[in-house]
Amino acid sequence: MGRHRGRPAPSRGRAWYRWGLGALVVLGAGGVLLAWLAQAPPPPGAPGGSGLAAVQAGPAVARRETRPTLAPALFVGKAALAHQVAREIPDTLDQLYCYCECDKHMGHRSLLSCYTDGHAAT
Repeated sequence: MGRHRGRPAPSRGRAWYRWGLGALVVLGAGGVLLAWLAQAPPPPGAPGGSGLAAVQAGPAVARRETRPTLAPALFVGKAALAHQVAREIPDTLDQLYCYCECDKHMGHRSLLSCYTDGHAAT
């Protein structure tokens, strides 16, 4: 008890000041680190740029569906638009599963198969 006689107890204001100052120092150091990392060049072998241009296509996979899609002119409205899109991205549709289970009762191999026989229009 004799050790603290002459010193007043620390006030709460000083404690908050120290915590606040410490938090500012940590946040400032984090901001400097983030700014430094943002300016660093990408590591070797990393694709440059951003967005879709940076996506590299993998090796081509043999298609499961080989029949051509039906002409969009045979349909109207949204069905015509869907068949036009199917003609533009057949490789993508061939990798997708059709959830109506037409592979079990119609012999379809992928979602692309639905656009080869008119099934997608119904």
